[in-house]
Amino acid sequence: MMATSKSKTGKSTKYEIRQSRIFSESFKREKVEDILNKRISIIEFCKLWDVSSTSVYRWIYQYSPHYKKGTKMIVQQDSEEAKTQELLKKVAELERILGQKQMEIDYQSKLIEIASKELDIDLKKSFKPTL
Repeated sequence: MMATSKSKTGKSTKYEIRQSRIFSESFKREKVEDILNKRISIIEFCKLWDVSSTSVYRWIYQYSPHYKKGTKMIVQQDSEEAKTQELLKKVAELERILGQKQMEIDYQSKLIEIASKELDIDLKKSFKPTL
């Protein structure tokens, strides 16, 4: 059913009044199964059948044995613990690398100090790093 109306600018605007529809229970069950088996996404289904996502979720809660309204997902402690252990290993590896670099810097500083004494030249002052 089409209706027309005039806006403030004087242009006519056409809009469609959607008919009220009732879907059978078998239709809803079949479509919920399609959605849960990923044959069609909720967004695609809503566009295809011109149904609101709220209605589709209501059907899923009503006809799916796995999804019930108010169901909460519990994050397993094992997965959190594994993630923590992985991060601790990464921190330990970075600390090891940092320690190695610090040892290299200390070694180079000592080498410059010994060379300065042996050559009787202040290498720290005469050294100009190039960037």
